[in-house]
Amino acid sequence: MTVHRMDHAGIVVEDLAAAVAFFVELGLEPEGEATVGGPWADDLLGLDGVRADIAVVRTPDGHSRVELSTFRSPVTTDTAPRAAVTTPGIPRLTFVVDDVEDVLDRLRGHGAELVGTVARYEDIYRYCYVRGPEGIIIGLVEELH
Repeated sequence: MTVHRMDHAGIVVEDLAAAVAFFVELGLEPEGEATVGGPWADDLLGLDGVRADIAVVRTPDGHSRVELSTFRSPVTTDTAPRAAVTTPGIPRLTFVVDDVEDVLDRLRGHGAELVGTVARYEDIYRYCYVRGPEGIIIGLVEELH
């Protein structure tokens, strides 16, 4: 076997506090925060002078984590595209939630925008996509039993 598990998904954001608040409202739990930099970070990213603030949030079951980071240096002027959900290379994170409508209402208070509508797939689940901080696309799935 080559892969043991997926460790985390990483997302670069401009406003770290707002992104953490969004994911905490979604139901993830803060795991820790740190400032990173130095030769190892430069080597890892192939850049010089890397300095970043990071925060890690995890799902309540402890199996999945999201690393949110904002870079102090080097400064970039590029931004991620706000492309359609169907665009190749556009990442999505999907979470199973108790009540799609409730979570959607709470996330709207953090700037979330519904991408399409809340769709129902037979008697299996209700599903929607929202754009969160920095245009991050989040899937919300409510399993129907």
